[in-house]
Amino acid sequence: MNNLSKDMKQEIERLVRDLNYHCYLYHVLDAPEIQDDEYDRLYRRLKGLEESSGYVLPDSPTQRVGAAPLDKFERVKHTEPMLSLGNAFSHEEVREFEQRIRRYLKTDKEIEYTVEPKYDGIAIELSYKKGILHKASTRGDGNAGEDVIQNIRTIMAVPLRIEGNEVPDSIDIRGEVYMDTGEFEALNRMREEAGEPVFANPRNAAAGSVRQLDPAITAERNLHLACYGLGAFQGIEFTGQWDFIKWLEKMRFPVPFMLRKVKGIEAVVDVVREIEERRNDFTFEADGSVIKVNQFSLQQALGVKTREPRWAIAYKFPAHKGITQILAIEASVGRLGTVTPVASLKPVQIGGVTVSNSTLHNWDEVKRKDIRIGDTVEVERAGDVIPHVISVFTDKRPENAEIIVPPSECPVCGASVEKEEGGVAYRCIGLNCAAQVQERIQHYASRAAMDIEGLGEKNVELLYSRGLVRHFVDIYRLTREDLLSLPRFAEKSAQNLIDAIEKSKSTTLARFLYSIGILHVGEYGAKLLARHFNDIDDLFRVQEEKIISIKQMGDKTAYAVAHFFQDSKNIEVIEEMKSLGLRIKNPDFKAGTMDKGHFQGLTFVITGTMPVPRREIEGIIEKEGGRASNTISKKTDYLVLGESPGSKLQKAQSLGVQTISYEELMLMVKKGTGR
Repeated sequence: MNNLSKDMKQEIERLVRDLNYHCYLYHVLDAPEIQDDEYDRLYRRLKGLEESSGYVLPDSPTQRVGAAPLDKFERVKHTEPMLSLGNAFSHEEVREFEQRIRRYLKTDKEIEYTVEPKYDGIAIELSYKKGILHKASTRGDGNAGEDVIQNIRTIMAVPLRIEGNEVPDSIDIRGEVYMDTGEFEALNRMREEAGEPVFANPRNAAAGSVRQLDPAITAERNLHLACYGLGAFQGIEFTGQWDFIKWLEKMRFPVPFMLRKVKGIEAVVDVVREIEERRNDFTFEADGSVIKVNQFSLQQALGVKTREPRWAIAYKFPAHKGITQILAIEASVGRLGTVTPVASLKPVQIGGVTVSNSTLHNWDEVKRKDIRIGDTVEVERAGDVIPHVISVFTDKRPENAEIIVPPSECPVCGASVEKEEGGVAYRCIGLNCAAQVQERIQHYASRAAMDIEGLGEKNVELLYSRGLVRHFVDIYRLTREDLLSLPRFAEKSAQNLIDAIEKSKSTTLARFLYSIGILHVGEYGAKLLARHFNDIDDLFRVQEEKIISIKQMGDKTAYAVAHFFQDSKNIEVIEEMKSLGLRIKNPDFKAGTMDKGHFQGLTFVITGTMPVPRREIEGIIEKEGGRASNTISKKTDYLVLGESPGSKLQKAQSLGVQTISYEELMLMVKKGTGR
């Protein structure tokens, strides 16, 4: 620290305080006071000062990510056991819970409770000494877990230091690490594209992310935290659960977004009903409500039975599940040739939606669960996640239930199907597979790729069947006369499609890389490549080692990218597209060159059912410089309304937040206006 002056030390300490405060505003309160570019500027200044002086505070935001991968996790003992909760499956069982409490305490007095949603994630204990986070452990067997502090540090909502006048000598804070359902869907889509096993539900995804030996992978997953429980502590006193949660809020910890303090069990039941009614509007998976006796003195008097406290219980929601029968299992061929099993189901209502199809993920999963045609199965639909079969009732299996094996030939083109070495994906190797070609063209034209409006499934099928488009390069050879010769096209629709194709000729490198369908390269991978290569030509004949050197690029992806761009035919196709007018720019290559966009400084919240996936809308907002949030607040500028908007509409109206439709949002983008 030879280069550390008094002024530099004070500036570092101020920057750490300011950045942690703005991180709290953004990730916990959802009420930022500064723009992202200003935060980035302060962060870069701090990092530069730390590197030149060697003075790094333990709660510096620069310490969240960057630790080396571990060989294994260390096992650590909890100072106080992390207990599990007993369950209630009906309102009557909730009432019985209070009756047991009254009998045990021998009282007729009205009891005060707290009620909160039960987050469906992975339980974590944060241990602080003198205000500094020094350990973060999983629940494990309740007595001991694994120290995952390197991964927990990557969660931006976790305070690395407790500040203020009420800092305890030591304190263990319990909470739930979880993943938003939208982020879970995006993660699974990316894994499916890469031929990797998908996560069954957001809870498994959160647990798998927390237990990554490489914290850089955890950092990619955008995990969240809700703190709700108290372990061992010294140097501070709390009267009850409500008092403790209010202290957590003051100390800038994320807490359950909905918490009620009520007297009497009937008031508890009312809150439980309210949470259950609102569960479909939550951005996370909630599998119930947690009910706790508020006063710590009463909690202590009630004590523990076996491994469960007498003073708390979890009311479990009826799951979004249904029992139905598998009518058929068909092989579906994707744009990258992946052949996946899809179950055709006897239609069943699950969570208010009619479900008639279910993904079976991959053929290894079919074998593992022993799923057969004719089986009676339990299907789960968690939030907006694609329905999937969770169990098979083999005792109800008919004698003629058909065993399904992976196809050896592509169901579309008849070419061989081969299993990817070391993976779970089966792929059609046919070069001219119609299913792959059409899927690839559709993908190329999709909104997240080249965004060619009017080139959806039916039109692609029509153009392919007439021999006009057999590769996405053929899109740029289409003429207005070609389209007018086809059914379904009139003067206006033909001109609209030609205009959309012409518009798509001006694109970004990230969009183009995503659109051309390189194996294992999704939207995020395309962005990573665009950050490291300024021009498409820079990727021509690129070496695998250069791709591997990019942080977060795996071996499979590096091989696929290098293999793609070392193929002279692929390069010829790209050059041909350029000759047909394709213009590729790259705003992602250098920091600060990206367009601010028309939505700079604006916050949007999306609610209800949308005509396109929510993630696509969020991408459009972010592309225009705006921020897509999950929570309505006074600082929200627009609520984008879909069908069945839920409680967010009422909150927006009460706060005076302007509401717009998806179509109005797209008009704002088109006109280039933000207000």
